[in-house]
Amino acid sequence: MEYTELTVSTTTGGADAVSALLMRLGATGTQIIDKNDLPDPDKPGRNWELMDRALLDAAPEDVQVKAWFAAADAGKVLEALRLELPHMQAQDAEHAFGALTLEVGSIREEDWANNWKQYFKPFRLGRHMVVKPTWESWDAEPGDRIIEIDPGMAFGTGTHETTALCIELIEQYYQGGKLFDIGTGSGILAIAAALLGAKDVYAIDIDEDAVRVAKENVQKNGLSGVIDVEKGDLLKGVRGTYDFAVANILAPVICMLASPLKAYLTPGGTFVCSGIIREMRDDVFNALTAAGYEILEERSRGDWCAFAVRKPKD
Repeated sequence: MEYTELTVSTTTGGADAVSALLMRLGATGTQIIDKNDLPDPDKPGRNWELMDRALLDAAPEDVQVKAWFAAADAGKVLEALRLELPHMQAQDAEHAFGALTLEVGSIREEDWANNWKQYFKPFRLGRHMVVKPTWESWDAEPGDRIIEIDPGMAFGTGTHETTALCIELIEQYYQGGKLFDIGTGSGILAIAAALLGAKDVYAIDIDEDAVRVAKENVQKNGLSGVIDVEKGDLLKGVRGTYDFAVANILAPVICMLASPLKAYLTPGGTFVCSGIIREMRDDVFNALTAAGYEILEERSRGDWCAFAVRKPKD
C-alpha cells in the first residue's frame, strides 16, 4: 500500500501542536525529528550511549514533523493544510512555530512502518531507568531498571523533556500505593512506576491505538498483573482513590483537571504533572494553588515545566 508522506518544518516548541493538527486531520502516524533530541555521542554517559554520529549529522536543522496518510485521502488533507498552516502562522506573533513549510512525498507501507526506528536508541531517564526499544540491546549496569518499549508511530518514545521530568519526580516522590497514569501514551510512566515498586497501576488514554500500544508494552515488560490499561477520557468513569497520580499532557488540560482530580486522591496523595510549556507555567501554577494543593517541587528542562504537588491530609 502506498502512503502520502507530509513533512512540516517547525520548531521544538511548535512540534507538538503541528503533530496534533496532523493527527486531527487523520494521520496514520506522526514522527517528530528534532536535532535537540539527539545528544552529542562524543559526550556519552547519561543518554544515548549507542547513538551513531551519522544520525546526528544527517538530522535536519529545522524540526520536522512527518505524517502519513492513505494516498486516497491526500487531496483533502492537503487542501485542509493549505488553510490551517497559514492560519497558524498568522496567529503566531512570536514566530514560535517557525517556517511551517510543507513538503509532500510518498512511501511504501513497509518503509513507513520502520524508517523512524533508526532514531530510537537506548537511553537513560532519571537515576535508574533505561528505556530500551525492543529491537536494541543494552549492557545493564547495577541498579538499572529496563523499560522494554515499542512506542508505535505516535505515542512517545520517552525522549521528550516532559517524560524525563515526570520520571525524575516519580522517582523522588512515589512512596507506594495505588497509582493513576492519565494519558499514558506508550505506557512509559506506568511501567516506570511499576519497576519502582507500584503494585496497582491504572493507566488510561483516550486514543484506542495508544491503549493497544501501551498494553503491548506492559505485556513485553511482564507487568500485565500490575498495570491495567483502559481507554478513558480523563476522569470520566474513574472509580476509587489513588495515592499518586501522574499526567504528562497539555497545560490547559492540567488546569482543567487540577481541582476535580483531588476527589480521586487520598489525603496526602501526590500529583505529578508535566507537558507544560513555559509560557503556560503561571496558568498551571495558579490552577494548582487555587485547587488547594501544596507545591512540593517545580522542575524545568528546555521549554518545559513540571510540578509535584500534594493534596492536604486534612
